[in-house]
Amino acid sequence: MITLNIEKTFGFVSKENVYGYAAKAKAAREALENGTGKGNDFLGWLHLPSSITKEHLADLKETAKVLRENCDVVVVAGIGGSYLGARAVIEALSNSFEWLLDNKQNPVILFAGNNISEDYLFELTEYVKGKRFGVINISKSGTTTETALAFRLLKKQCEDERGKVLARKVIVAITDAKKGAARVTADKEGYKSYVIPDNVGGRFSVLTPVGLLPIAVAGFDIEKLVAGAAEMEKATGVDVPFEQNIAMQYAAVRNELYRHGKKIEIMANFCPKLHYVSEWWKQLYGESEGKDNLGIYPASVDLTTDLHSMGQWIQEGERSIFETVLSVDKVNHTVEFPFDEENLDGLNFLAGKRVDEVNKMAELGTQLAHVDGGVPNIRVVIPCLNEENIGQLLYFFEVACGISGYILDVNPFNQPGVEAYKKNMFALLNKPGYEAESKAIQARLNG
Repeated sequence: MITLNIEKTFGFVSKENVYGYAAKAKAAREALENGTGKGNDFLGWLHLPSSITKEHLADLKETAKVLRENCDVVVVAGIGGSYLGARAVIEALSNSFEWLLDNKQNPVILFAGNNISEDYLFELTEYVKGKRFGVINISKSGTTTETALAFRLLKKQCEDERGKVLARKVIVAITDAKKGAARVTADKEGYKSYVIPDNVGGRFSVLTPVGLLPIAVAGFDIEKLVAGAAEMEKATGVDVPFEQNIAMQYAAVRNELYRHGKKIEIMANFCPKLHYVSEWWKQLYGESEGKDNLGIYPASVDLTTDLHSMGQWIQEGERSIFETVLSVDKVNHTVEFPFDEENLDGLNFLAGKRVDEVNKMAELGTQLAHVDGGVPNIRVVIPCLNEENIGQLLYFFEVACGISGYILDVNPFNQPGVEAYKKNMFALLNKPGYEAESKAIQARLNG
């Protein structure tokens, strides 16, 4: 089971004050449970793990089987919560170099629709040219610029290269149940489709088909992933007291640190496979809490790599930060440090030790140095990287995010600020219906 250690924050905030949040945290968790808080129409994720049926998982696995049998490459088109959760899980569980291997066991999973880079799209379409590829198009509306642009290109290429009949078999839509451009296209073309529930926001959607289908196509056990999330759902339930409820504790300690001027939370990992877990976490917390001129800024580093770039700032920069470390207790492989007769690098003292032991000592040494340097440290321990534990981790962060947002007194489930750049972009592109905005922005630029 995932565990939480907040002891290394108590030199900066008192244990008494953190545990003093127990009543607030419980009230926040009850508001989630009872649907009485802000954004209560987006709580479909809360009991999702325990409510997913075997039939639903079997259907997803069957669709994944069709894609796996007919594709060497599957492109997931989506942005934000429509791809980060799937990518986080896939990269955490994959062989780091599988896509380069000649004896690939699974289709190569690529991601598109998350940027508007012409070079990226050119290089992507060149890579899949002549390959057996399929597409999972994830968009509630079907009109999100980044995703719609990528899907339009990929749909045409797939139809041109594989024929319309086969293209219909290897293009899957995950979209709204009834409305939107992506739904219209899916129904017209006869694509296999899945529904993004109306009451689940994108950043909380990893355990819907949005995340589960790509994860299954990549060859991972979605039943175990969901089971792990269901375990954490139970472990962080409304009736679990603060002293045993790690989601309440995490929400409490980060809010108390924020109250003491710690405005930046840096998520650190000592395992590069967890890079996209941090990217997913940044969206989850940044989009949920960053509003009303409030909210902790979520940042991330990959260690020990970034100790040679960001390490100086973390150690001695402005003391407005705290650190949450993702620690993997047991790795999946064994590599021992070799003996070298010349010992020019002076590292023979490590000979015979496992590389993971060296990494663990780097982790402990970093924690001690950062705490001594004025950085409060939270530690989330993952027993090992497998589907069950990753499922626990994702749900832990989701429910803690809801609790934390309510303690902060914001709506954790909306994102009103996301639309601001789109209005300017559409005005600059002279999109029909934006004539007044186009005129105003041109006057502003030329003024």
